[in-house]
Amino acid sequence: METLVHPEEPQSALKLMKALVYHGPGKKSWEDKPQPAIKTPTDAIIKILKTTICGTDLHIMKGDVPEVTDGRIIGHEGVGIIEEVGSGVSNFKKGDHVIISCITSCGKCEYCKKGMYSHCQDGGWILGHLIDGTQAEYVRIPHADNSLYHIPAGADEEALVMLSDILPTGFECGVLNGQVKPGDTVAIVGAGPVGLAALLTAQFYSPAEIIMIDSDDNRMGVSKTFGATKTINNSTVDVMEKIKSLTNGKGVNVAIEAVGIPATFELCTSIIAPGGHVANVGVHGKSVTLHLETLWSQNITITTRLVDTVTTPMLLKTVQSKKLQPNNLITHHFKLDQVIDAYETFGNAAKEKALKVILTS
Repeated sequence: METLVHPEEPQSALKLMKALVYHGPGKKSWEDKPQPAIKTPTDAIIKILKTTICGTDLHIMKGDVPEVTDGRIIGHEGVGIIEEVGSGVSNFKKGDHVIISCITSCGKCEYCKKGMYSHCQDGGWILGHLIDGTQAEYVRIPHADNSLYHIPAGADEEALVMLSDILPTGFECGVLNGQVKPGDTVAIVGAGPVGLAALLTAQFYSPAEIIMIDSDDNRMGVSKTFGATKTINNSTVDVMEKIKSLTNGKGVNVAIEAVGIPATFELCTSIIAPGGHVANVGVHGKSVTLHLETLWSQNITITTRLVDTVTTPMLLKTVQSKKLQPNNLITHHFKLDQVIDAYETFGNAAKEKALKVILTS
């Protein structure tokens, strides 16, 4: 039988980019991945200019977020320039500089219409979680019209990276859910970037006291410069006794949990005053004991929340007016291709005195 030989058909060259890829707990690599392309008319492709690492990324790397699968590009924060938009995108065009929201919102579903973007039926927290994320040279953003924000001319783009996630997270999940009011005594457990974001934005409401609790003396010092009235090092001080002495035995009006481990959540429920609010912000990978045997009669409110980013436009205005200066949270700078080193620094925050790291392409 005669064998027919077909001439080789030309194939379009696959465009590659570099990205940080998760390969299971404790395993990550900076490697080649295909550049993202428009999949639906509402997509935009963003060239990353600046991104960062979140505490949630560290939880992912530990295996605390099992939905993140082998091969996923990590990251959900950043600013960039639009490379391409789908035919259904009307608010943005090629060349626009944008803030990438950590939450993807269709703007049309039942939850989006309630302002619960985190539970969008075709979005929510998907970047670096269920779809590829921002710790890469390019990223695809679904529902671009509702999931990106224009960067004003002349704005500090490094500062605006903080608007992708930590500022709205600290504000919405901590301050708003905690219902901070003028004159309140507020305790924030965890002085990492999100805890500090809660500290900065709690001051919108003029609480009488903001007590920061952490085991890192450097972060305690930073907290003081950011407006904390008291600090407690929980590695050297009995927090319960100290809170009693600071509040005449009553406890605090608002306790914001910004770590994500059982001990810090239980601490918040131990120091709360009757009628108070415990606002959980931290990402929890393990079960937590809820002491209803002591809490059932205390009239307290416990809230959980994934950031919705509904406050991002307002927070952008406060940054532009210099009421908020989130660039003060930035302690380290790396090139994007140094992301592995950046993880090492961020993961050893106490030793490296790290808060937020900026990765620049």
